[in-house]
Amino acid sequence: MGRAGAETALIELLKKLNGPGWDISLYVIMGQGEMISQLPGGVRLLNTQFCDQSVLSKEGRRKLIKTVIFAFFRNGNLLKKAGYLWQTFLAMQKRGKLQTDKLLWRIVSDGAQRFDETFDLAVAWLEGGAAYYVAEHVKAARKAAFIHIDYESAGYTKEMDQGCWKQFDNIFAVSDEVKGHFQSFYPEYASKVGVFHNFINQETIRSQAMEQGGFSDDFKGRRILTVGRLTYQKAYDIAVEAMKILKDAGYHARWYVLGEGEERKALEKKIAALGLQEDFLLLGAVTNPHPYYLQTDLYVHATRFEGKSIAIQEAQTLGCAVIASDCNGNREQITDGSDGMLCELTPCAIAERIETLLKDEEKRKALGRAAKKKKIHQMENLQVLLGM
Repeated sequence: MGRAGAETALIELLKKLNGPGWDISLYVIMGQGEMISQLPGGVRLLNTQFCDQSVLSKEGRRKLIKTVIFAFFRNGNLLKKAGYLWQTFLAMQKRGKLQTDKLLWRIVSDGAQRFDETFDLAVAWLEGGAAYYVAEHVKAARKAAFIHIDYESAGYTKEMDQGCWKQFDNIFAVSDEVKGHFQSFYPEYASKVGVFHNFINQETIRSQAMEQGGFSDDFKGRRILTVGRLTYQKAYDIAVEAMKILKDAGYHARWYVLGEGEERKALEKKIAALGLQEDFLLLGAVTNPHPYYLQTDLYVHATRFEGKSIAIQEAQTLGCAVIASDCNGNREQITDGSDGMLCELTPCAIAERIETLLKDEEKRKALGRAAKKKKIHQMENLQVLLGM
């Protein structure tokens, strides 16, 4: 339950469903996350223990390590777990990319709490550990799963999944592109796959944007904003180089990033090496990012791949001119030149698009006005999910 897009969408969905006639339980497989405080009051938390520390904090990392170690020994099957761990490690090494989270998902899933209760519907909100857990260790009359990312690009493999998707009655992708990529990866499950767009509460976003907060410096130039975790997927390494191009071209601009993640140290090193300590600022995660959107001149979301970005939806809701990389997920949310701009994921292409809009205030405002008018899809397949 860390501060990220999928978790934000889950909270909003639970708020929508919470009420008379529903008995909703939530089990957080890692038992951790700062967004747990936003859980609606009527939702029953099944975790016997829960840590509200971010997995990125010092205390949170210690708790995370303890959870993984405990999961390895809980519920037995130690040889099976060790064998899976070794085989998956070798497969990742062969592909040249070690992804620790995906390496450990099945260990955590097999070592999570078990419950005797049989549910009418069990939902795996995230791919990976949650999907494995619901498929193999939860008793339910119906099972559904959600896919939030370009499945193969994110590093998932059939060897990791071990046939878990057979156990689900419905599989929901958060966008048409995510659906297409999952179906190409698993064509045998095409009849199960539908689209269920992330639910966001636009009125809440607009209201929170008017609350106190936002930029605290007295910078007089143009502000560029990006919201998202500091991960490889979000391609901040390329954004830093784009900012260097803008600075060398003489633009009086400053780029701000709201988010935390494992890439912070590497990014700080790169920022210092390029002399951008005053120009590319990592502000960390914030509880309410929405005032920043209202106060920025330009929102940039140049990522390597996406599912469907809630940050882009928030920026559009608040009338920001948006520049995004032309990649899976992003291109489905933006009509290039109409309600935003798409670009290649290169420092030069990003910098060129930013330059264009910094020079043309009327174009920038027109894109923002069009973005604000966009219709955001809301839970078209809710009845399918609920079996109604």
